Amino acid sequence: MIQELRRQLASTISDFKAYDVPAVCSRLGLARGTGDEAFNSKFKYASNRIQNVKGPAVLDMARQLLEETESYTLAEIVAKIEELDGPVVTELTRRRIMAVFDRRPLASQIDHVDLLKKVWPVEQLRSTWAFGNNSLLDDIFQHTVRNGDWSNPELLQHLEFLTCSRRQLFRFLEEVTGPIAQLPEEQTALVAAINAHLQHDGYRLTMTGKLSGTPIYTVQAASLGSPADQGISAALAAFNPDDIHARWTAAVDRRSDDPQGAITLARTLLEDVCLWILDEAGEKPGDRDDLPTLYRRLSKLLRLAPDDHTEQTFKQLLGSCQQIVELLGSLRTKLGDAHSPGPKKAKAAPRHAELAVNLSGTMATFLIETWRARKAEKASEERAPATREDDS
Repeated sequence: MIQELRRQLASTISDFKAYDVPAVCSRLGLARGTGDEAFNSKFKYASNRIQNVKGPAVLDMARQLLEETESYTLAEIVAKIEELDGPVVTELTRRRIMAVFDRRPLASQIDHVDLLKKVWPVEQLRSTWAFGNNSLLDDIFQHTVRNGDWSNPELLQHLEFLTCSRRQLFRFLEEVTGPIAQLPEEQTALVAAINAHLQHDGYRLTMTGKLSGTPIYTVQAASLGSPADQGISAALAAFNPDDIHARWTAAVDRRSDDPQGAITLARTLLEDVCLWILDEAGEKPGDRDDLPTLYRRLSKLLRLAPDDHTEQTFKQLLGSCQQIVELLGSLRTKLGDAHSPGPKKAKAAPRHAELAVNLSGTMATFLIETWRARKAEKASEERAPATREDDS
C-alpha cells in the first residue's frame, strides 16, 4: 500500500501547475529540480523524488499535502493505512448493509444524488467506463435517473462501498441516517436495520445530538453502558440480533436524550420477546392481544404463572414479574410517546427511562433463558424413551 501511496502522492503533486511543482516538492522536503524537468513531466518529476523515501516519511508528506489541497483518492489511501491496526468492518457486513437499501431508497427526504454529493466528490471522480470524459456523477444520472438500471446496491458498489476506508463508510452511514436525508419514521427503521449488521464488527450508530428535534447519529464503538447493559445485550443478540436486539439498543440509546421514546421502546421490546417465543412455540396470539395478555399466555407456556408453583417465595417473585410487565405497559401509556400527552403533568425523566429500559431488558432476558431451559427439558424428555428402548 505504501507503493500505491507513492504513486498517488506523485499524481496529486502533478495536478499542480508545472511552474508550481518544484516549490510543492520543496515544501514537502523533496529535492528541488529545474523548471524544465517539471515541464517535461510533472508526474515523473515528483515520482523520481518520492520513490526512495521511506514509508513513514511518505505518509507524513501525504498528510502535509492534504492540508493544502483536496484529493479524495490520496485521502482514502492515507485513511486506509492509518486504519490498518484498528477493528475492520468486514466485506460481509458491508454487503449486508448494502442489502438494506435493496428495496429502500437511499434518502426519503432529499434526492439521492444530492445525498451522494455530500459524501463523495462524484463530480471529480472518473466514470466507471474506461472510455470517454464522463464523471461518476454522469454515470449516476444515466443509470439511476434516466435509465434506472442500477439498483442501490449496484450504485454503492460503483462508489467502492465494499473497499472504501472506514472513515468514508462511516461518513456515508452518518449522512444517510441524518435528519436532512430521512423522514423521522424512516430514520428510526433505517438506523435499527444498519445497527443489526454493524454491531457484529464492534460499531453502531448512536444518537449524539438533535437537529430541530430530530436525532443525529454518529458511528461509535459498540459499548452499551454498564456491564448489566452488556449482559442483556449479549443475551438478546444471541436470541434475535436483527429485531429484538436492535430494539434494545435503540431503547438504551434514548434513555438520556429521549426518555419518552425509550419508555415506549422498553414496552415494545417485551412485547416483541413474547411474540417471538409464542411463535416459536407454535402459539398464535390474537391480533388485539396487549402486552399483559401476551405475558399471561407466555407465563402459562413457560410455567411462570404464580399458580403453577406451591413455594410461597416463587409465587411472590413470579407475581411481581407479572406486576412489572403490567406496570411497564401503564408507564408507557402515562410517560411514553405512543399517545398524545395532552395536559398531563407527569413528564418522563431520564431516571424513569433508565428504570423502564432496565426492567424490560431484565425481564426479556429472563423469558428468553426460561424458554431455552424449557426447550432443553423437552428435548431431554423426548430422548429418554428412545434411550430406554435401546437399552432393552
